Amino acid sequence: MTRIGVLFVCMGNICRSPAAEAVFRQKAAERGVLDAFSIDSCGTGGWHAGERADARMRAAASARGIDITSRARQITPQCFDSFDHVLCMDDDNLRHLRAMPGGDKAVLLMDHAAGAHDRHVPDPYYGGDDGFELVLDLLDDACAGLLDAISPSPPRHA
Repeated sequence: MTRIGVLFVCMGNICRSPAAEAVFRQKAAERGVLDAFSIDSCGTGGWHAGERADARMRAAASARGIDITSRARQITPQCFDSFDHVLCMDDDNLRHLRAMPGGDKAVLLMDHAAGAHDRHVPDPYYGGDDGFELVLDLLDDACAGLLDAISPSPPRHA
């Protein structure tokens, strides 16, 4: 069975995209379709390559029962060949991705959200703890919608 490749992208790959990876992974597992996916995350920049996700994001996610285990890495043009879906967090990252070969595959993750949200997942890095909670709320909504859209199983709201 060929897995469906899903790649989440933010700027540094230490807050939003590793959280999106973990949220999507958990939702796919809860739905019993985790084995259908190859899930990863990366950043448009490489400043944090090899680092774990931001401790504040890990703590906020852990409080919700979500385990963020990925290590930061920078996107490469080969990622567009390796993943079926490339989802980014905001317009700045979308512009960066679309400038790369194969980048026309990139879309905003929030386009899959059911709630009436902004089209962007704000970067919580320079803010307080409430920013990490907001990001997790947005990711919960958008990842559920994404899973409904691309899952090999019936949508959760039949």
